Amino acid sequence: MSAHLPQRIDASGSSDLPERLQDIIQRRNRVLGPGYQFSETIPVEFVSGSGAHLIDRDGNDYLDAYNNVQGVGHSHEHVVGAVTRQLAAVNTDTRYPHEPLVTYAEQLLATFPAELSKVSFPCTGSEANDLASRVARFHTGGEGIIATRWAFHGRTREVSSFSPMLGAGSPLGPNVRLIAAPDPRLCGPEQTLEEFMRDQVRSAIADLERHGYRLAALIADAAFTSDGIFTHPVGFMQAMVDEVHAAGGLYIADEVQSGFAQLGDSMWGFSRHAVIPDIVTMGKAMGNGYPISGIVFRPEVSDEFGQKVSYFNTLGGRSVSVAAASAVLDVFERENVRERVAMNGATLRAGLEALTRDSPYVAEVRGSGLYLGVEIVKDRETLKPDPILCEGIIKDLRDRRVLISRTGPAGNVLKVRPPVAFTAADVSRFLETFAIVAKQRL
Repeated sequence: MSAHLPQRIDASGSSDLPERLQDIIQRRNRVLGPGYQFSETIPVEFVSGSGAHLIDRDGNDYLDAYNNVQGVGHSHEHVVGAVTRQLAAVNTDTRYPHEPLVTYAEQLLATFPAELSKVSFPCTGSEANDLASRVARFHTGGEGIIATRWAFHGRTREVSSFSPMLGAGSPLGPNVRLIAAPDPRLCGPEQTLEEFMRDQVRSAIADLERHGYRLAALIADAAFTSDGIFTHPVGFMQAMVDEVHAAGGLYIADEVQSGFAQLGDSMWGFSRHAVIPDIVTMGKAMGNGYPISGIVFRPEVSDEFGQKVSYFNTLGGRSVSVAAASAVLDVFERENVRERVAMNGATLRAGLEALTRDSPYVAEVRGSGLYLGVEIVKDRETLKPDPILCEGIIKDLRDRRVLISRTGPAGNVLKVRPPVAFTAADVSRFLETFAIVAKQRL
């Protein structure tokens, strides 16, 4: 298990919690299967939400600066209305002709480069990445997968084999090779990040081939979220993709976390690097919390697989899921979401930089749009991670009803990843609260 995954809570030692919550946790621990965790070491029971706000049972308002699954906002009325109307009408699967499914597919594909023109609909990001890797193997005839050193791409058996963030209890496949995250500090003297990443990919391909594995795919999250959030400088991806294509492999852009304008300056993270993937996967914010995910393909990659292999997902692409996803795209257009994210994200990052500029415990502020990381260290000279201080900051913010999380191999990077519903007022509240905590901690 990674060092920064939240732990299962035993309510018997949580006497500070309300009796009702202790009872819920005790019952939960008795009946839920393995692996369930809380987002917070001290859990909060939420009963409603709106925009980027969650309300607990006592009516306290928490600012949600972590959960981008409800991207366009908790309980967004347009999404709620679309789901309710469709659920009251019919909820069929993709084996039946369903015009809203086709219309949504057309609308979604219109947000992609013309080269990416086929789409499939599973339910989760894990399923999307599972099918993507399966198609990549089919198309290339290879088995080798390249991922970054602390990546997370999902929890199926296949996808967990190239999700090193899951830790030692979830072993990597023998056909998997890991490369460093695009951290400019890792580059050699006079070496550009583009050159560094190209060399990483080249070495991984050579090692796969040396062990008898032909390359199937490089898979990367455009925000490199689990590695610690690395979004700049833009442009280094092309050299990596060129190496992959030269070896006969495919580039899978995992947009499950970084897609749907989370990075602000484009709808999809890969677009920032001016590259066109062979396969793109998405999920999470796609249905604003309703289960739907997607895989977009170059047709030359997917067509033969579709002709020779039957793929059907019982719950993927159902009428209600499509209604939710379609409503999300409506909101993006009606509310100028991308422009709002770019503007509010720039203000948020500038504020975080100003508040931490003189702190010896902050290595740097990274990220783009509403997807930011603040690296917490013991000192700026050694850059030794300080996950304990990082956790303390998260706790202090939560005590002041602002929710964030952490990321990175050592769990020492504050992860500020609010829904794209974040408003200018939300940014102000976040920075005002962070300033109080920073004065005490940083």
